[in-house]
Amino acid sequence: MVKSTRHAKYELYYHIVFVPKSGGIEDSADLAEQSSAQYRRSHLTGKTKERLESIFAEICEDKGLELAESEVMPDHVHLFIGSPPKNAPSLIVNWVKGISARKYNQRYDDRVKWTRSYYVGTAGSASKGAVERYIAEQEGGDA
Repeated sequence: MVKSTRHAKYELYYHIVFVPKSGGIEDSADLAEQSSAQYRRSHLTGKTKERLESIFAEICEDKGLELAESEVMPDHVHLFIGSPPKNAPSLIVNWVKGISARKYNQRYDDRVKWTRSYYVGTAGSASKGAVERYIAEQEGGDA
């Protein structure tokens, strides 16, 4: 749906993907194995998943963003966020990752940290439905 500000009409959606950072593997001498496992450890499940989904929705509401779709997978996060053109994609990613980690770590005993890397892609009206379906299907597919 086309939205507007005082001076612009827009339909901007961003598909954002990022991964958690976790501690290294104990008893592992192989640094390459330790490094790759550090960034793809499956621990965003159960209560952690529910809490993060709630925090992502809270952040989007506070920042005036539309959380069109979200899926917290065991080892990565997909968000599909609508935003006014005044917000750069990198700013949105920084808000979501920074604020979510801070809120989560203040509220709960376990810790969440995100890697510095992320993926962001843009989508307009033509592909919005396709991205939403893709994210929704992630729950049942292979990660």
